[in-house]
Amino acid sequence: MLTQCEGSHAVAATVALCRPEVICAYPISPQTHIVEGLSEMVRDGTLQGCEFINVESEFAAMSVAIGSSATGARSYTATASQGLLFMAEAVWNASGLGLPIVMTLANRSIGAPINIWNDHTDAMSMRDAGWLQLFAENNQEAADLHIQAFRLAEELSLPIMVCMDGFILTHAYEGVDIPTQEQVDAYLPAYEPRQVLDPREPVSIGAMVGPEAFTEVRYLAHAKQMQALELIPQLAAEFQQQFGRDSGGLIRTYRTEDADTIVVALGSVLGTIKDTIDDLREEGHKIGVLGITSFRPFPTAEIRDAVSHVRRVVVVEKCFAVGVGGIVARDVRTAMRNRPQPLYTVVAGLGGRAITKASLNQLFLTAMMDKLEPLTFLDLDHQAINRELERERLTRRSGPIAENLLRDLGVVAARVG
Repeated sequence: MLTQCEGSHAVAATVALCRPEVICAYPISPQTHIVEGLSEMVRDGTLQGCEFINVESEFAAMSVAIGSSATGARSYTATASQGLLFMAEAVWNASGLGLPIVMTLANRSIGAPINIWNDHTDAMSMRDAGWLQLFAENNQEAADLHIQAFRLAEELSLPIMVCMDGFILTHAYEGVDIPTQEQVDAYLPAYEPRQVLDPREPVSIGAMVGPEAFTEVRYLAHAKQMQALELIPQLAAEFQQQFGRDSGGLIRTYRTEDADTIVVALGSVLGTIKDTIDDLREEGHKIGVLGITSFRPFPTAEIRDAVSHVRRVVVVEKCFAVGVGGIVARDVRTAMRNRPQPLYTVVAGLGGRAITKASLNQLFLTAMMDKLEPLTFLDLDHQAINRELERERLTRRSGPIAENLLRDLGVVAARVG
């Protein structure tokens, strides 16, 4: 049923239809509305057969999810930003134990300085933790990916993060087709765990493993991710057949068939990029976009094939590795190994900075003339940067960078309590 609702509420309603048995939650913006919605459904009986556990921290949330999943319960949680970092040890444990936990990650920047707005730094900090990572372009896809995530996690016995842009999606109201319980039940079978703690058949989970077997354990985690590369498209195709809409998969292409330039991105910025590309197409420019839905596992072969015919690739990403450059771009460059096309990395939208059509239009025109720098920071205030560098050159006790920049801009830092 098509419903006009907030993205967080759409995700909460869809997760409830997946019949979770344990939900463990600790509030942190911008994911709070998701677990609030689920708690209300558990309280009023809309979601039955589910235990909602309020925990004292994000670390506790993932620890409870590990315990409940290990005992055979379909388990769900959500977090963002510093919350993901706080549960980092347990995040690695969940994947190392092969537990099919589904977690919504409402993408948000990581401090310091404190910033509650959207970028992809939090997800990228855990990109090698062994979790599958699926990125939603819009709220419909965010809801749909959760249904697919439970199915995928339980078939592989691996945890999955469904990443949706904080505030841009979580707090945006738009029409979302919420499926019926019958539709979800037909697609998502009852949970049958591959491993379970049962006192009648005692086993050890998380045993000490030394050098004699640790490499093999880690390789098998990699092998499962490679299995996911085959399973994700299959489940997306089955989803489309049953629900009547194309959602999920490894990558999504838009106007790439005859493109000389392809823009690669993930998350909600794809919508703005597509609008910009439509304008450029009307002016006669051959440009298209490739959206990455599955960042882990990384669809190397699919990306390599999709960009094989183009003259250049532009990667727009909401994150970067300090001292290195683009994170997504580095993986795309690996996919393009031994290919002659130049690849341009564009870092944009950090800390929630707006990514506008005007800026993208100029960026893509510059790229199509091959005049773009290999690493570009979109809409970077060079004057502010130069002032701070000069300040540091002149005096050793130059003060905190963030506060200096705000003072130069005439902005008072918000007090977070």
